Amino acid sequence: MSARIIDGEAVAKSILDAVKTDVQQLKAAGKPVHLFAVQVGENAASQVYIRNQQASCEEIGIAYTLDSLPADTSQQALVDHLHELNASADCTGIILQMPLPETIDRRKAQTAIAPAKDVEGMNPANMGAVLAGDPTIGPCTAVGAVELVYSLGLESQAKIPDWVEQDIKRRNLRRGLYGKEVVVVGHSEIVGKPIGLLLLNQYCTVTACHIGTQDLRSHTRRADILVVAVGKPGLVTADMIKPGAVVIDVGINRVPMLDESGKPVLNPKGKPRMKTVGDVDYEPASRVAGAITPVPGGVGPMTVAILLRNTVRAAQAQS
Repeated sequence: MSARIIDGEAVAKSILDAVKTDVQQLKAAGKPVHLFAVQVGENAASQVYIRNQQASCEEIGIAYTLDSLPADTSQQALVDHLHELNASADCTGIILQMPLPETIDRRKAQTAIAPAKDVEGMNPANMGAVLAGDPTIGPCTAVGAVELVYSLGLESQAKIPDWVEQDIKRRNLRRGLYGKEVVVVGHSEIVGKPIGLLLLNQYCTVTACHIGTQDLRSHTRRADILVVAVGKPGLVTADMIKPGAVVIDVGINRVPMLDESGKPVLNPKGKPRMKTVGDVDYEPASRVAGAITPVPGGVGPMTVAILLRNTVRAAQAQS
């Protein structure tokens, strides 16, 4: 068996095409979309992310402003700044750049962002909407991963009761996910938990696995849909996957490249060349799974696409 490769780039592009149209419509109505990124201090890794954010926004017509605050900014000063943006008519969306200085409580800062402008979907009100099954803005990576599952157009072989059929139609749910066994490895609040809730809302049977799970393989082998979001390269091997399962690999890890003898490949400076891999042992897994996301090129592009879709949805709600 050779798995279908789930092209995150292509699915992300289709989302961004729709977002671009929405941005143009808002501009035509005199209600431009303006995303404010708030950064406290400087971090080399976040600078790359910021540049990518700005380029993506410019590509689809979203105004982007970076608010850089000093590294010694206090918790209260940051909260006050976020409240000012909440009240600003010019600002339609806010993203808080990570990492924050150790002196600042991330949860309190994210809670200070108004739910209507919280484009990362991390305010407790937006997380609560995910729990309630009616999210307009949800955590970007989690929503992006689930959108990749939706893109497959899966079919359900289970008998669906009439009242459930009516609920599926009423709430515009994915009929093909009814009764699917889902296993999510990783239970973080920004990825694992919301993915589980989003799929539970689709009438899937969801199992959450984590560091305390005993005999992980016994769980993963049952999964029709296996989502792995831990940050540990090679955690899930081919023998842990049910033949024909959908595998969504959310992990992003940097590891040394190895030659045929297993030794690190060195660059001209004598340092190991690095490559990006997921949490799943990709090549062997792709011979067992029915569909699988590559790393890179799977969930990664979806995170940016959902961020921008959240930004536009926030602006639409405010308008």
